[in-house]
Amino acid sequence: MLPEMPPAILPLLLSFIFLFPMVSGAFVGVNIDMAMAERPKAEEVVRILQDQEITHVRLLDPDRELLKALAGTGIQVMLGLPNNELLRVGQSRAAAADWVKRNVASYLPATNITSIAVGSEVLTVIPNAALVLFPAMRFLHSALLASNLDSQVKVSTPQSMDIIFQPFPPSAATFNSSWLPILFPILRFLQDTRSFFMLNAHPYYGYVKAGGIFPLDYALFRPLPSVKQIVDPNTLSHYNGMFDAMVDAAFYSMAAANFSTIPIVVTETGWPWQGGTGEPDATVENALTYNANLIRRVINDTGTSGRPGAGIGTYIYEMFDEDMKAGPVSARSWGVYFPNGTAIYSLAIGTGVTTNTTSGPVVFCVARPDADPVALKMGLDWACGPGSANCTAIQQGQPCFLPDTLASHASYAYSDYYRKTVTAGGTCDFNGTATLSYSDPSHGSCVYVGSSSGSTATPGGSSGGTGGGGTAMGPTAMPPSSGGNSRPPLVSRFRVSTLWTSLWALLLVFCSL
Repeated sequence: MLPEMPPAILPLLLSFIFLFPMVSGAFVGVNIDMAMAERPKAEEVVRILQDQEITHVRLLDPDRELLKALAGTGIQVMLGLPNNELLRVGQSRAAAADWVKRNVASYLPATNITSIAVGSEVLTVIPNAALVLFPAMRFLHSALLASNLDSQVKVSTPQSMDIIFQPFPPSAATFNSSWLPILFPILRFLQDTRSFFMLNAHPYYGYVKAGGIFPLDYALFRPLPSVKQIVDPNTLSHYNGMFDAMVDAAFYSMAAANFSTIPIVVTETGWPWQGGTGEPDATVENALTYNANLIRRVINDTGTSGRPGAGIGTYIYEMFDEDMKAGPVSARSWGVYFPNGTAIYSLAIGTGVTTNTTSGPVVFCVARPDADPVALKMGLDWACGPGSANCTAIQQGQPCFLPDTLASHASYAYSDYYRKTVTAGGTCDFNGTATLSYSDPSHGSCVYVGSSSGSTATPGGSSGGTGGGGTAMGPTAMPPSSGGNSRPPLVSRFRVSTLWTSLWALLLVFCSL
């Protein structure tokens, strides 16, 4: 048992604790909106979360069944107050207290609610409600305080990048001056309550709105050639992805307003997997590439150029397609899962174990029917050579040799390569000779990797070429594969600074006096 601490030491240590709050590490969570035509059962949603070992979720509205199903899981829940309830809560302390009682207090402590996201992009989506945003935040915090829940449940409000005037270069970014009268009290509130700034950062929209100023690879975290590096001219910081630049723009904007210590949580980011006319970049391949690279980027926990060492908690937008949402096709197509619970594409959100797509659509990389034969042969040779695809099954006498056509052999090799490398950022391009398809090309005893028909037909053995060796014609901007499932867990990782180590050592020293 430790000796009694000298009375004069406790206030000193407490002052250090409140002056230097512990900084939590990075995590990857997911947004969930249950407003769907055919909504999955809450228990099924929780099962997917647990299978993926996802530790953080943001509920866009307080769905009662899902809040009940999350009880006892330990999953940290960010609870959204929808925009359509903002006016009522922002005009009445009693309404705010009632909202906290019904949606927060009644589920704690079984359901681990840790924050309230007040509205969503209120200043830019419903600017007429801007004047009630801050009162709503204050009223909710007061209700939490009255229930002795303010230390567990933080209050903030998600904002879009549109509140930032000219976000590039990040070091020169500032908030739009027209919103400063609203933002100043909000930022002071976040600082005083030790909360965090919620940012919706969508490189997809940043790329589309830029109209070709930035390359697609920059938005997708793909490597850029030396002549296309994105550099902040003021700080000379190199940005390998638009996501980092967006986060830094928010950091610099807060610093310009004299708030430089508020942490950022990215409440939304993702990429649509399909689009309509005029939305060519909303594809399965781009969605998978962005989200896989995002996860890898966030769990590095290295911070950004503007805020080194500050891990950024991030919520992928989103778990399910919102099939009832108005607007273009892309607006309804940000999900990793269809509303019936089957996976749209294979993405390791929580542990590095790919999502189970055997019960739903599986994406195959196959030869384009209009592909040039010469380019197709070069792509096949590359896949079976430098690409390290296992091409044994398409050799003569093996299950996938027939039909003995260039397109059939290339499709098998392309799919094998793609399935092995996709979680590491692998693409399905092969100089324009390949495309993604939901149609399973397996036939007879020839079963493609990832097919729901059974195990692959490849009998094993090392990668085998089809002749001609390996021509360096792989997918463009392809990073080396690191193995599909080698990613470390995405459970919340807490980083304790040297300062904290010193403080605890100081505590032990004084306790031993």
